[in-house]
Amino acid sequence: MKTNILKKYSLLLCTGMLMISACTKNFEDINTNPSAYGAATFDPNYTLTTAQLTYTGSIDFAYDTWRGNLIYSSTMMQGLSTVVSYWAGDKYLLNEGYTAAYWGSTTVGAYVEQVKPIVDIVEFTKGSPKYNNVRQVARLWKALIFERITDLYGDAPYSEAGQGYYTGNLAPKYDKQQAIYTDLLKEVEEATNALDVNGDKVTGDAIYKGDINKWKRFGNTLLLRIAMRLTKVDANTAKAYAQKVIGKTMLSNDDNAFVKHDVSGARVTQNRNSQVLSGDGGQENYYVKWSQTFINKLKTANDPRLAKVAVTGLYLDENSKTQNPNFSADPLLQKGMPNGKDLSGIAGRDVRQDASYTTFPAYSSPNPAMIKKDGVTFILTYAESEFLLAEAAQRWGVGGSAATHYASGLSAGITFLSQYDASLAISGTVADAYAAANPYVAANGLEMINTQYWLHTCTMLDFYETWSNWRRSGFPALTPVVYPGNATNGTIPRRFPYPVEEAAKNNANYKAASSAVPGGDNLTGRVWWDK
Repeated sequence: MKTNILKKYSLLLCTGMLMISACTKNFEDINTNPSAYGAATFDPNYTLTTAQLTYTGSIDFAYDTWRGNLIYSSTMMQGLSTVVSYWAGDKYLLNEGYTAAYWGSTTVGAYVEQVKPIVDIVEFTKGSPKYNNVRQVARLWKALIFERITDLYGDAPYSEAGQGYYTGNLAPKYDKQQAIYTDLLKEVEEATNALDVNGDKVTGDAIYKGDINKWKRFGNTLLLRIAMRLTKVDANTAKAYAQKVIGKTMLSNDDNAFVKHDVSGARVTQNRNSQVLSGDGGQENYYVKWSQTFINKLKTANDPRLAKVAVTGLYLDENSKTQNPNFSADPLLQKGMPNGKDLSGIAGRDVRQDASYTTFPAYSSPNPAMIKKDGVTFILTYAESEFLLAEAAQRWGVGGSAATHYASGLSAGITFLSQYDASLAISGTVADAYAAANPYVAANGLEMINTQYWLHTCTMLDFYETWSNWRRSGFPALTPVVYPGNATNGTIPRRFPYPVEEAAKNNANYKAASSAVPGGDNLTGRVWWDK
């Protein structure tokens, strides 16, 4: 079991993010703004912990997770479904505030809560052998952060982002996504190679507790994922980097990267998905369910995950947030809710008129063991790595057998559930038997690989990644919903529009980037790699 670094640093996280007055004890001693410290007093390990936590979502009540990961990504990808009216993603409606949430503003979102602290580490540790390993881990984490930002929006501030204190430039240029990806590949490869098992201890590491060998495997796995994003636009580069990491990626679920949350810091340190799906802010606990598409896929395949990830009868009263302890995990009872429905009373739209409807508690909810307040947020996993290696083997014949990697990914994607909670454990024997009974078929290999990637990232609750890989691969073949007044002409969205607030803060750069989006700066425009 991983030691919970967040418990140790929860006070530092509060102060480092300048959040609320209740978290200001010893402020002068532990604020992590490097402008107030010299080499003798500033320890970048504290800031690393902050950046790792905020990658899992905003400290302001899961602001970006609620809107970007759940309201939009989860429902567009038909992992989750809902009739909550403000969940615009389920119907392909445009809520500009919600699509802008991940990018953020001056107080919340990725640029202020993730980019700023990680850039501070990278800048502060330049030329400092004392912090070599901290620096390299920070470079990997910075690449992780920017991969998601550019995947969601396309061209974005990158090379000048977070540099305002150091350069005085408060209007950073938007780098082309192609240039961003080129630099991400360079940065991840260099940082991974520069990690030194005999070097400095990374004490602020909430992921691997400073295990440098695990960070090396993380780096190579991240390098693989970044490279495979390019299969539509630059297959030669994707292949070249896939070949570089053969034999160097994650070895098992023991290498899975995740943040173990705790409740000591309240909303600052609690699990972000949990805060939303348990109904802390609305009625999501009662009205957000697993999608019919997701549940049917597991049911049709007799997938052993169905008996673990889904339950019926979890919440019995729409006005109560109390979980029913007698919920059912019986796979025969699981039923997903169709996407694109509401409570309007209009025929064809109201879910209560759908053939699947009996009661809301009869639709399947995520197992409560997956959304504990002190649960985990998965960052990058062995199963993802194996599926990507299977695809590289299928496409280019590199790295061994596609069938072997596929089976390993499938088995790992089943057994990793125990890292949420012991009650979700599925034995390796069961997982291996299932993989053997559902072998890889090269004729439709890409569809099999990426459908399993979809299932796995849905069970990770990392719907950002689900959406990115679906846009890249085209699998699974999802049937779009048709809802009156949708903003996409009935097609599944391809990107988030730029925040309109950028027009006021960074007008010239924003206008140039907005006008350059293929297909327009809207939900149907495309990022560079989504050719």
